[in-house]
Amino acid sequence: MIEPRFRWRRPSTVRLDAAFLAATIAAGFSDRVAALLHSRGVTDVVALEAFIAPLGEGFHDPALLPDADRLVARIERARRADEKVLVFGDFDADGLTGLAIMVRALRRIGLDAEPYVPSRLEEGHGLSLRAVDTAEATGRSLVVTVDTGSSSVAEVAEAARRGIDVIVTDHHRLPPDPPRAAALVNPHRADSRYPDPRLAGSGVAFKVAQLLLRDLPDGPEAALRLAALATIGTVADVAPIIGENRAIARVGLDRIARAPLPGLTALLALAGVAPEAVDLETVAFTIAPRLNAAGRVGDATEAARLLLTDDPAEAALLAERLQAANLVRREMTRTAMVEAQAVLAAEPGDPAATVVRGDWPVGVIGLVAGRLAEERGRPAVVGTELDGVVRASCRSAGGFDLAAALADCTDLFIRHGGHPGAAGFELASDHWDAFRERFLALVTAALPPASDPRPELRVDLVVPGSAVDYAFLAELRRLDPTGPGNPDPLIAVEDLTVTRIRAANGGHAQLTLRKRVEVIDGIAFGRADLVEVVREGDRLDVLARLVTRRFGGYESLQLEIRDVAPAGYAATADGAGDPTPVAGVATGLDPTALAGIR
Repeated sequence: MIEPRFRWRRPSTVRLDAAFLAATIAAGFSDRVAALLHSRGVTDVVALEAFIAPLGEGFHDPALLPDADRLVARIERARRADEKVLVFGDFDADGLTGLAIMVRALRRIGLDAEPYVPSRLEEGHGLSLRAVDTAEATGRSLVVTVDTGSSSVAEVAEAARRGIDVIVTDHHRLPPDPPRAAALVNPHRADSRYPDPRLAGSGVAFKVAQLLLRDLPDGPEAALRLAALATIGTVADVAPIIGENRAIARVGLDRIARAPLPGLTALLALAGVAPEAVDLETVAFTIAPRLNAAGRVGDATEAARLLLTDDPAEAALLAERLQAANLVRREMTRTAMVEAQAVLAAEPGDPAATVVRGDWPVGVIGLVAGRLAEERGRPAVVGTELDGVVRASCRSAGGFDLAAALADCTDLFIRHGGHPGAAGFELASDHWDAFRERFLALVTAALPPASDPRPELRVDLVVPGSAVDYAFLAELRRLDPTGPGNPDPLIAVEDLTVTRIRAANGGHAQLTLRKRVEVIDGIAFGRADLVEVVREGDRLDVLARLVTRRFGGYESLQLEIRDVAPAGYAATADGAGDPTPVAGVATGLDPTALAGIR
């Protein structure tokens, strides 16, 4: 019997502002996609204009960043005095790309800027005293942090005691008493006037680069070239691809396609990907893991060198090292994942969150947490033992705010930090049980258990098979680039008839589906189980992405199927409101919003 693996969540009924709806239709969107845009935060005419703005537009004034004036003044003082600068970046892809942006920008204005990447194992997150020692030993009187530093109160104070100023550029949650830095550039500050606080660490670095380079000849264009790096960091940090992040991603993908940095060219060549074929999925699953791998199983400084070099030969050598590190990382992650699942299987009950610890490499616990959160549909915390201390990584699910939860456990931690979707902490091993109990209580209170335990998939649009055509695909593609906050739309296609199903290599299933007279191909990755339960002649609703594929010189539409259900399931799936048919398509749009528009 065909049973959906996921719980489908239909779009809710919304009432659209008449002016917004008129503008979306004038821009060439159908009313059904107008509702989809609304659900992704594009809720007024100003946001719509930014969404469809020409490439290179949609950026906010970087002078609106908190302490932008203090940053510029301190950098200018360093330039006039010929000071040396240490740029301290985190060891993940967001921190590494932000580090490269900052170093390149500071060098462009004539400063001696040296990168510093901490050891994940020995220094952990946050500005380290070892970095302060290095700055002092090498005569660097200014430290600029990237993607970190908002919680480094003691380290910033120690640097000041030694006569070293620190500029913090970051996007993580701030403590009640933040560090007393020469400038604290973080759009999450309570006094921030910055219009879009959703920037990743590399995004903040990119805005600082725009600020520093804006008055130089060719400076604005030089800053835009750095959008490629900010795009990688933004995607790697799972920042929402809406608002200014989407504007950065559009420019970044264009720059990667037309003129990639030597390091990116080398990485893509090893992966067999042409620069012009790069999309955000390539960034997420090809580029970012290789940059992250260096810090997880080796020396992240090599990744920084790759992003900073302009020598193709050096780039090729460093890319080979990152490729090898990534292979090691995959095996380590696979082993840790199996062991973590075994520990969880032996635990009684069904807690609201996944909280597990073991003896695993520090570099992979974040990956394991991410996979467990995705598989189980609930927040995950994965810790590893380090000489009486547990270091843990957390990943969210179901909209749970990890940063707020960890703030409620501050008394248990040695240190902690992060943002709503991903965070981390260190605590004494004997505090682990107390943390687990408190964290589970917080999750239980915020996310009461669902009556249906299956993981949820959000349905963006519900359409009949007859609506699935190239015109529909072209309209959906106008949402690109897609990513977190603006995901590739999942469409529920109703009442398709199976004309063929067979197993495909790699544990996949291939289907041919009839929509009225025409047929469309479907591929269900990792769903070999469908071959055992789906039969020719079955009538199905499928939840899928609509894509195109090329084979034998021909292009055709294809459904990338995430889940299947008996025909009629999409119409009865959960929803906060009953989607209302508009122009024959269930969209979740309130039909009264169309009054006076058509």
